[in-house]
Amino acid sequence: MSKLAAKDKFLDLSDYGRPFGKFLANSLKNTRFTPIHVTLLFGLSGLIAIGCMLNRNYFFAGFFILLKSGIDAADGELARLKNTPSYSGRYLDSVFDIILNFIFLMTICYVSKTTFWVTLLAFFCIQLQGTLYNYYYVILRNKSVGGDATSKVFEYKSPRALSGENQKTVDILFTIYTLVYGIFDKIIHFLDNDAYRVKTFPNWFMTLVSIYGLGFQLLIIVVMLPMNLIEYIVPFFIIYTLPIFAIIGIRKVFFKV
Repeated sequence: MSKLAAKDKFLDLSDYGRPFGKFLANSLKNTRFTPIHVTLLFGLSGLIAIGCMLNRNYFFAGFFILLKSGIDAADGELARLKNTPSYSGRYLDSVFDIILNFIFLMTICYVSKTTFWVTLLAFFCIQLQGTLYNYYYVILRNKSVGGDATSKVFEYKSPRALSGENQKTVDILFTIYTLVYGIFDKIIHFLDNDAYRVKTFPNWFMTLVSIYGLGFQLLIIVVMLPMNLIEYIVPFFIIYTLPIFAIIGIRKVFFKV
């Protein structure tokens, strides 16, 4: 099942890992590998990338970051192929992403000798950017006829476990998810609190917003690393946050409730 109806599909600049993700998922659909195993695998790829950064091997760091993006797309694809959607997998994927993002930034901080507090601000900015993209994307998915509604626009309470997963595990992962993402969700909802009432978003607008998707953020890091621009990564992502307000303004002016 696609996440979006055909008419709502757009060029997602952050989803370049999808073809590899589909290939990997199709390769694993008749094996004992589960989507959770794939999630653990992309976590491992991220950790290898961090090791490469610490050793100043930026080319291979970039390779494993791109590999992580491809594997990251495979867990959801495998869940759809095996018809085993789960909230546990969804929350675990998101928690792994934010942990790896934090370690990526702290590793860049250490290697480039950037100050901790400035790096922490960049991490906050990266998460805010990603939340804006996810906010609009989840709204579109929930509005799209036949689209994927596993993700909710507002995550206020732990969902009921789906077949094959444990409710306690879902509750624990939901709690962790809301703790690490809650502040970013609240900020974006405050900045654009009635976006969920819009009927739909045009494809060009979603393509524009996708520059804030995690995949595109990581691609920027991958490009900057081998160019020996590592000391500019942290300030770049702080400045990169500013167009958020223009995008929200476009939404409010042209796509009114």
